[in-house]
Amino acid sequence: MARFDLYLKVEVDVDGNEDPKKLAAEICRLIRKVYGVRAAELSSWVDQSGAPDRV
Repeated sequence: MARFDLYLKVEVDVDGNEDPKKLAAEICRLIRKVYGVRAAELSSWVDQSGAPDRV
């Protein structure tokens, strides 16, 4: 069986008070559940609204 590392870019529009790390955790959880992947994680994020990143 082959194994691959896939790197995805996801752009989302959210309310200003939503925590990006919580949203990313939920997206990773769903990817693991739906596709049965071994691991999914947030490596970085960029705030396009001009506010500083909060990693």
